[in-house]
Amino acid sequence: MAVDYAVIVLYLAGMLAMGWWGMRRATSKSDFLVAGRRLGPAMYSGTMAAIVLGGASTIGGVGLGYRYGLSGAWMVFTIGLGLLALSVFFSARIARLKVYTVSEMLDLRYGGSAGLISGVVMWAYTLMLAVTSTLAYATIFDVLFGLDRALAIILGGAIVVAYSTLGGMWSITLTDMVQFVVKTIGVLLLLLPIAVIKAGGFAEMKAQLPDDYFAPLGIGGQTVFTYVLIYSFGMLIGQDIWQRVFTARGDRVARLGGTAAGTYCLVYALAGAVIGTAAKVLYPHLGSPDDAFATIVKDALPVGVRGLVLAAALSAVMSTSSGALIACATVANNDIWARIRGVVRRQSPATDAPHGPDAGHGGAGEPRDEVRGNRVFILLMGLAVIVIALVLNNVVEALTVAYNLLVGGLLVPILGGLLWKRGTGAGALASVAVGGLTVVGLMLSLGVLANEPIYYGLLASLVAYMAVSLATRPTDAAVLDAWRARLAGRPDAAGAEPSVASGPSATTSPAGR
Repeated sequence: MAVDYAVIVLYLAGMLAMGWWGMRRATSKSDFLVAGRRLGPAMYSGTMAAIVLGGASTIGGVGLGYRYGLSGAWMVFTIGLGLLALSVFFSARIARLKVYTVSEMLDLRYGGSAGLISGVVMWAYTLMLAVTSTLAYATIFDVLFGLDRALAIILGGAIVVAYSTLGGMWSITLTDMVQFVVKTIGVLLLLLPIAVIKAGGFAEMKAQLPDDYFAPLGIGGQTVFTYVLIYSFGMLIGQDIWQRVFTARGDRVARLGGTAAGTYCLVYALAGAVIGTAAKVLYPHLGSPDDAFATIVKDALPVGVRGLVLAAALSAVMSTSSGALIACATVANNDIWARIRGVVRRQSPATDAPHGPDAGHGGAGEPRDEVRGNRVFILLMGLAVIVIALVLNNVVEALTVAYNLLVGGLLVPILGGLLWKRGTGAGALASVAVGGLTVVGLMLSLGVLANEPIYYGLLASLVAYMAVSLATRPTDAAVLDAWRARLAGRPDAAGAEPSVASGPSATTSPAGR
């Protein structure tokens, strides 16, 4: 394993070097949080594919293929479908908003009345997403080095926290491009054909396995439907995904680059299922389906190639982990802490000094302070993620909690804001609260992995949004005019970076944001 170890160590060292180089480019808030909003199509599509295809898509996708056959591709397939829908229908409008967070979008659309509570929900989602990715280090480092679970989590988490803290989105973008290339070579070009050949080809696989392994809906129609609700819709509204859309150089990059990334996800989904199906032929009695990836890598691949494929798995985990971490820190700093600090300042006349239109986002003398503040939040959130990962054991439950909270609480007010002009701030608040509480209550009573929480949570959120919106006064015309101007990308609305809202009254006149 010496050669494989060398490949892995070089890969990890390269990630840290990318973080150090990215630090030199992150000189403003825009650079640090959204890579200066200037990524071209190649880099944008590669990094977008890298963040959505994490450990669950790689290790979990192969595990589903081992258990269900080709229909095990549906989980990752629905992720790709969600990314395609986001890119084709919404990404251009999202990119033109020139915001940093989903909650800032809600503030613009509803006049500043929904940002804080949506920020808390989004923060909980991104935190749990980062935790699930960090938990996956235990599996990979155990395969690589036989490390203790706690030490593996600390080691993997520390590397991601280090390069993310150093350079922010620039470092993460650079590392994600490397990770995208490594994943493509390791999984698609090496592991996939080798696994099929080792299993005797598709004819032998069909002869060895039941017909259900090759049925399109062998995993179950209800399961596919639940995947669509959780993952496809989750792709439409997650802060980690939107923050990548914000990095696009323009509308065309966001649309075409995202479409390319979504198509790549569909191919990756099928590849994982085929690898898992081949592993079922080769190792029919594994203790857990999630062991299929590590087992076939260890036993079927030659020296050196094995190290590269394990690096590919590590790449998948690290790309999702770093993306979730910077999203979590961005929300914590810009949507929660900035608002709390704004309330305190308004209540304390001695500290209520004006900050000017550029305060907090790149005005004279400010960029380094903004970068430093966001860097501190990444470090703090990273430490919190590592601690939580050390006390949690079940990755699937943590991921389910994250997506249930996100989709059940935020899908309706976000899509409603984009598609229905009659939606109001009061309706958005009611939707977040009712949907979120319904999801949490049903998860507590029926179990985290039950399908019902997301079904009824979404229904309750939709009913609350429509009923309260229709029962309250329409959103102020000035707010809607400013919103439409920003969506259209008109210079008078989108020529400057938006400031951070500091409470319900902060955006009653969005034209000044």
